[in-house]
Amino acid sequence: MFKILIAEDDKELRQLFEHVLQKSGYLVSGVSNGREALQALDESYFDLIISDIMMPEMDGYALVESLREAGHHLPVLMITAKTAFDDMRQGFLSGTDDYMVKPVNVNEMVLRVGALLRRAQMINERRLTLGTTVMECDSLTVTVDGDAMVLPQKEFMLLYKMASFPGRIFTRQQLMDEIWGYDSESDTHTVDVHIGRLRERFRDSRDFRIITMRGVGYKVVKA
Repeated sequence: MFKILIAEDDKELRQLFEHVLQKSGYLVSGVSNGREALQALDESYFDLIISDIMMPEMDGYALVESLREAGHHLPVLMITAKTAFDDMRQGFLSGTDDYMVKPVNVNEMVLRVGALLRRAQMINERRLTLGTTVMECDSLTVTVDGDAMVLPQKEFMLLYKMASFPGRIFTRQQLMDEIWGYDSESDTHTVDVHIGRLRERFRDSRDFRIITMRGVGYKVVKA
């Protein structure tokens, strides 16, 4: 059974989320801020986090950044009253996987939680499917309509990383750090070159597109 951690300082809202998710078959724990969430993660394993942004002691941005810096890759659904695009962008750039704006439709929240958990399982299985496109980490193979091709390692990992989180924006520096490593002497232009090659390879794809977010980075979206 999946375990979910809710970080929300509004007690009534936290209890509502807990009740709805428990009825949907999840094990749920709740805390009131990011610092308590980190403590809970030290004491127990969780499959997913639902986090508010504006919380005392440690907000949602700082929580997610701390998780990613520590190497935690569990999915995070950020829920907030902030509606501006810049707030949403900051959430994604900090490492969150999905974003909902209050007031939250709890039925939609349950659907998003399920989608994030399925995606995380795909990543753990090292195999990802988008429509007729299948990506397999162990062989660096992308199969489209039964036709397989082996990609260079960096191209494959770049595509696989973005395709694992459709719609999530990745900065060039994030991609450099995760695919090439923090000590790489290459500059971020290398990412642009590899993106160009991927676009050429999959220019006719019916399953996904690689979108440039001007001044920010890139994202993969389902076609």
